[in-house]
Amino acid sequence: MEKAEGKGACAMTAFVPPRSLKAVLFDKDGTLVDFERTWAPVIRAAARLAARGDPMLAQRLLEACGVDPATGRTRADSLFAAGNSAEIAGEMVARGSPWPQGELTRQLDILFARAGAAAVAIADLPALFGRLKQARLVVGIASSDAAVGIDETMRALGVGQFVDFIAGYDSGHGHKPDAGMALAFCRQAGCVPGQMMVVGDNRHDMAMGRAAGAGAVIGVLSGTGTSETLQELADAVIDSIADLPDLLGIN
Repeated sequence: MEKAEGKGACAMTAFVPPRSLKAVLFDKDGTLVDFERTWAPVIRAAARLAARGDPMLAQRLLEACGVDPATGRTRADSLFAAGNSAEIAGEMVARGSPWPQGELTRQLDILFARAGAAAVAIADLPALFGRLKQARLVVGIASSDAAVGIDETMRALGVGQFVDFIAGYDSGHGHKPDAGMALAFCRQAGCVPGQMMVVGDNRHDMAMGRAAGAGAVIGVLSGTGTSETLQELADAVIDSIADLPDLLGIN
């Protein structure tokens, strides 16, 4: 995969997969799903919604929540890249959105859930997940999206049958970067944290894995993160999940 400008080099030469690896927990957006192709129009729709059609306020909200005004792309570790609907709504209300925060959160959840049907995959997910399952690995998704949105996306991408665990910000396991989602995945997978690998594109994914005691934490450059934002916490940084089988030595 060709590296995006400014993303940095792929670093995976010294990585050794954990012994007795039993489970892989993926972030969704930027990791499994092409962030800009899937979310750029949705983010702009969210800002227009929150601004009630005021274009100047909508632009301020976009910038406040993470869209770089110079490039139009979402910044690494910003609210749009890493936050959940409640956190985004809170920031938008604080920056002038006239909505009550609770109602704006609800409206954003509805808008974001609809995006699942039009999600664009980073790689051939059925083939990748099929290989992981053939290697007898348990597969989970932990996202700052709502659970219904994650489920809708996985179904739309044709991999719902491969996914053993889904956790959204509203699933009752806490929020990234805390360890709750990852620990809940371990309980369902029947493994200890050291037998789990966490894969994501932002620092909050890496931090969640570290907080849970994951056996390995892998950063991908296919989302909003860069080598500079990921490598401090990651055991390896790869271009995308397409490189994961090679990293794990799975044929």
